[in-house]
Amino acid sequence: MLSYRHSYHAGNYADVIKHIVLIEILEHLTKKENAFDYIDTHAGAGLYNLHSEHAAKLQEYTQGIGKLRRQDWPELASYFDVIASYNSDDNLSFYPGSPLIASNFLRRQDRSWLYELHPRDAELLLENSGKQKGVRVMYEDGFKGMEALLPPVSRRGLVLIDPSYEIKTDYGQVFDAIDSAYKKFPTGTYALWYPVVDRKNIDVLERRLIKSGIKKIQQFELGIAADQFGSGMSASGMIVINSPWTLKDKMAKVLPKLVTALGGEGGFYKCADLVGE
Repeated sequence: MLSYRHSYHAGNYADVIKHIVLIEILEHLTKKENAFDYIDTHAGAGLYNLHSEHAAKLQEYTQGIGKLRRQDWPELASYFDVIASYNSDDNLSFYPGSPLIASNFLRRQDRSWLYELHPRDAELLLENSGKQKGVRVMYEDGFKGMEALLPPVSRRGLVLIDPSYEIKTDYGQVFDAIDSAYKKFPTGTYALWYPVVDRKNIDVLERRLIKSGIKKIQQFELGIAADQFGSGMSASGMIVINSPWTLKDKMAKVLPKLVTALGGEGGFYKCADLVGE
């Protein structure tokens, strides 16, 4: 269960869509002076060397962030600004994970709660994030940690849920975690990342969310190929609860361009309301 290392996959197309959504939500939260809490249930190591042995093995970033040029994406200026802040020149050597991306938007009054269960990644996460003000790194189960924190003292918050889905029960676990969290903190924003390896798992997750009574659910998905069981991840998406009003419009403009830039034959995108207000 603890074998997954994001260092093999950092900067791939799944990271691209995940982090574009993440930044849009964070920028919206910072428009108000009021403090907010950022909770990352599966934080990973925080920063990834794209020339490391792990990244070089699969080179997934070359089919993700490596295919995008800043000058072609003025609408993603904040995303490229964050990436540039971890690279000393125009060469792409490092890619920040969600904890470090979030740290670029946290203000003095905000708090970040980062959970990671892989022992080595938890150590790296502490090295990469632990010295920052307002950031707490926990070597604990992120679902249990999230449950204990909600509702946050600030009464404003973003929860990013990004498990590895190494086992099929993860799909059920993420629904149970969101369902429970929403009952405690219905005004929070929840961003759930998911991979499409077997579309049936996502169909079940969608149906459970639709029937849950949770309101204001949006879905954004980027497919690089038509669904094909047994051939690995062919699409990746984000399900967002209580998203900012700007997010759907932003993704409706960005996703078609991403399909053109990153998708292959059969590439597609989704940008839809699963449940209205």
